[in-house]
Amino acid sequence: MLQPKKTKYRKQQKGKMKGNAGRGHQLAFGSFGIKTLEEAWITGRQIEAARQAITRHMKREGQIWIRIFPDKPVTKKPAEVRMGKGKGAPEYFVARVTPGRILFEIDGVPAITAKEALRLGAQKLPVQTRTVVRKDYTEEAV
Repeated sequence: MLQPKKTKYRKQQKGKMKGNAGRGHQLAFGSFGIKTLEEAWITGRQIEAARQAITRHMKREGQIWIRIFPDKPVTKKPAEVRMGKGKGAPEYFVARVTPGRILFEIDGVPAITAKEALRLGAQKLPVQTRTVVRKDYTEEAV
């Protein structure tokens, strides 16, 4: 499961997510990618589930890039604990995602395989997504 090795502070405030992605909104490595259409917190488990789905459909051919990393700790108090007495302990980590952000990129497989793999991966994520293709992509380049 993805999480940082070390953080400067154990706990973070919730914060706000507004506006579109200012960075990470264009394909940088692969020919195909998944782009988000809404904002959300995506957990390390969800990222890993999507990665496994994509890798399995590609039959471990080609290459995959994960463009997000869960670096925000989410805290939770134990069940049946009264209000007050401070903030809970960190439970899991999330990646903040805003509209337009590229989540995964793949390359080295045919277009049909790539699109189906990304569709299967997108089903594991809690956001609406769109598959994007590099502008200068040609089938014979694979």
